[in-house]
Amino acid sequence: MPEFLHLLTSSEALDRLLGAIPDSSRTGVERIPTVEALNRVLSEPVTAPHPLPPFARSTHDGYAVRAEDTFGASPSLPAYLKLIGEIHMGVPADLVVGPNQSALIHTGGMIPDGADAVVMIEDTQMIRDGEIEVLKPVAVGQHVLMEGEDVKTGETVLEAGTLIRAQEIGGMLALGVTDVNVACRPRVGILSTGDEIVSPNEEAQVGQIRDINTHTLSALVSQAGGEPVARGIIPDRYDALYEATERAHAEDDIVVITAGSSVSARDITVDVLGACGEPGVLVHGIAIKPGKPTILAVADGVPMIGLPGNPVSALVVAGLFVGPLIRSLLGMERSTLVPKVSAQMSINVASEAGREDYLPVRLHITEDELMAEPIFGRSNLIFTLVRADGLVRIPPEATGLSAGTVVEVRLF
Repeated sequence: MPEFLHLLTSSEALDRLLGAIPDSSRTGVERIPTVEALNRVLSEPVTAPHPLPPFARSTHDGYAVRAEDTFGASPSLPAYLKLIGEIHMGVPADLVVGPNQSALIHTGGMIPDGADAVVMIEDTQMIRDGEIEVLKPVAVGQHVLMEGEDVKTGETVLEAGTLIRAQEIGGMLALGVTDVNVACRPRVGILSTGDEIVSPNEEAQVGQIRDINTHTLSALVSQAGGEPVARGIIPDRYDALYEATERAHAEDDIVVITAGSSVSARDITVDVLGACGEPGVLVHGIAIKPGKPTILAVADGVPMIGLPGNPVSALVVAGLFVGPLIRSLLGMERSTLVPKVSAQMSINVASEAGREDYLPVRLHITEDELMAEPIFGRSNLIFTLVRADGLVRIPPEATGLSAGTVVEVRLF
């Protein structure tokens, strides 16, 4: 293949990749306990089987009253109400509040019939057994959570494709939804190539380097909602890489190969990906730095990505493509928010027009301003990212950023 005849932007490349994946490639469904569903993705909507709150409840300790009986009340001219009893917690209210009457109620207690508001206990005064003074008026519904105020019966409270956070778990359990259908985590086969690569638990000899890409990419895949499958270190031979890739293609939902993507005499990744199925290689070369020689392919419905071997390039590109790809197979919306903060560039930074640059930066506060300090380093230096808090995207039309420019920092 000729070297990078036409370089796409990262968004163009992602559109091309996602557009070539059939709907049938989405992962299956499994039913799990709601309490175990953190960071999973709903595969179907959740509707409310009953209202929430299921009954009108007090938001404060005080007295359940008819609001009209408190109108005009003040410390100098209090309203006098007869105390007819107490609302006990955890059981239905068995009192009826009539004109000029009140009932002692606790936070969360059920509002009794006849009452339409709660006056807080600090706005009252007991003057004798069976009678209170109200020193402040309340309006209808004040200090009351009405039945169905949060959720109404039959309401769709969560859509399919929703990422389940702590609050979603709480909401479903409040409705008695104790089991839920979620998308199965996509299996992401990760192959690391190179005759010089050895396992991290081995003693690296002269000319060898430890494999970190398998493990950093596995962490990224887990964070994005996938299930990483380490496929081992593959020698720089076409037959070995093809055999390992075919196995991953048959068993995994996504295949990721690191190293071997640059155009050279030993470049076999693009040929292997092109031989795994139709339509084959969609993109070879993206107008970004780091990560220019990235390969994107789809083989018989299975998305496949060839990443550069340098760890910084591999992680940056995986964040741009592997994460959105996993979310797509899970049925999530592509517009998933990425945590970002605004900061000022601390120094001038040069960039080459015509490509996107992703610049690692460290954040710090100077004179109440959040500053982004560039961390310069080659793409094979992993501690360039270790020392960074996030990435700044320099757009392709820019030739750099000036000190003081306000930028968005994409946080790790």
